Amino acid sequence: MQIRRGLHYLCENRLFLNAEKVGIKMNLIDAHAHLMDEKFDGEVEKIINNAQEAGVTKIINIGYNKETSQKAIELAEKYDFIYATIGLHPEELETEQDITFIKEMSKNEKVVAIGEVGLDYHYEGFDKTLQKEIFVNQIKLANELKLPVVIHSRDADMDMLEILKNNKIENGFVMHCFSSSVEVLKELIKLDAYISLAGPVTFKNARSLIDVAKLIPIEKIMVETDCPYMAPEPYRGKRNEPALVVSTAKKISEIREMNFEEFAQITVENTKRFYNI
Repeated sequence: MQIRRGLHYLCENRLFLNAEKVGIKMNLIDAHAHLMDEKFDGEVEKIINNAQEAGVTKIINIGYNKETSQKAIELAEKYDFIYATIGLHPEELETEQDITFIKEMSKNEKVVAIGEVGLDYHYEGFDKTLQKEIFVNQIKLANELKLPVVIHSRDADMDMLEILKNNKIENGFVMHCFSSSVEVLKELIKLDAYISLAGPVTFKNARSLIDVAKLIPIEKIMVETDCPYMAPEPYRGKRNEPALVVSTAKKISEIREMNFEEFAQITVENTKRFYNI
């Protein structure tokens, strides 16, 4: 308990891991963040500083439509340790269906993947056929551009698996913020998927995710925040940010009964290998 207390400092009524203050060498990558979200308006620089103080050495900033993809690139150009992904999220299809922007934006050297893209059947009124069509088209485009794919999947396991089995992703894919079952995980492992876990693995009711965290091949696991959403315990319900990826990584290392620093370094190497950074 003394170590845990010593690892934190108070910052504007919130607790963050501060590696530098306690003399440890922390090294983590937030594999999936949305720094251009309006919840960070006017505070992006502070959020980035928090991440660096916490020992987060790189951030993958994820686009989900044309506008946010462009903003992700602009932020990546400003900071050498931030990278961008570009793509069209299934929830954006009501207002946006043109994916031609991806090819032009992909020419930027800070673009490291296509995404986030995929399927989302959570809300009523979605067009399942359209979602699948746009997703498959973006897979084909990623293959053409020789880039990996960041995949969003919610309440769509069977259709997702069918698409992935029938449309080979040539440069790898990661299932971000994985929340499906052990059975789905096993099918994804057969497809050589990377799996990224976020704050929900720390929640008290996360029994299935605990089993998932134990079973992911160590060379395929990543950690992320998906910020500003789904902050890990003990920050659940608050705005999430890259600094808090430390809490998620620490919980997973405990679940896997691994040394925290060793586990963190493995996730860094996995993320660097996947994104070729």
